[in-house]
Amino acid sequence: MIASQILYEDNHLLVINKKVGQLVQGDKTGDKSLLEEIKNFIKIRDQKPGNVFLGLVHRIDRPTSGLVIYAKTSKALSRLTQMVKNREIQKIYWAVVPKEMIPLEQKLLHYLRKNEKNNKTTVFERLTEGAKEAILYYKVIKTLDQYYLLEIDLETGRHHQIRAQLSKIGIPIKGDLKYGAQRSNPDGGIHLHARRLNFNHPVTQQPLEIIAPTSSRDSVWKACEN
Repeated sequence: MIASQILYEDNHLLVINKKVGQLVQGDKTGDKSLLEEIKNFIKIRDQKPGNVFLGLVHRIDRPTSGLVIYAKTSKALSRLTQMVKNREIQKIYWAVVPKEMIPLEQKLLHYLRKNEKNNKTTVFERLTEGAKEAILYYKVIKTLDQYYLLEIDLETGRHHQIRAQLSKIGIPIKGDLKYGAQRSNPDGGIHLHARRLNFNHPVTQQPLEIIAPTSSRDSVWKACEN
């Protein structure tokens, strides 16, 4: 299964198309993570005798699908981590939201504060103690019967940022009960997908653009892709 999810790989990095429900790295649930699965996959495929080095560059939420970068060397990991901090990796997401009266495109600027107890983010309109600035840009790129498909350019990478900000303006992501959706999705996920990554390779400096297809088994995503 892992082999079919790999969209890009070389000696330095690996980019995977995460499925809904997969963990990018281990957490308190104790469930097996993609980090461990990919390590095991590489160990067997490449017949490596020792430990496999694999570092997580950034995260996406468990109910979200799409692109995740893993580093296969410590050099690539340190450079990619710095690139994330410097906002040198463009992350484009797709989100399916209710068809409400919203501007067809706009910049959202809020201040977000994470609550560790309930693993939820609170959104503030103005600077508040303990809250961090959050910026994204969205535009409606497709209209379905009941939904809009948004393309989102994420400028900052805060905890649950897209989910919280869209909920704040009255358009919670389809299936996202935590942030105000009316119904859950059958697979327990949400209709948020890390669609595209644009960045320069951390070692060769070659420009990379990687696009992740959405689930072909999901009728709403299918309608978005057509």
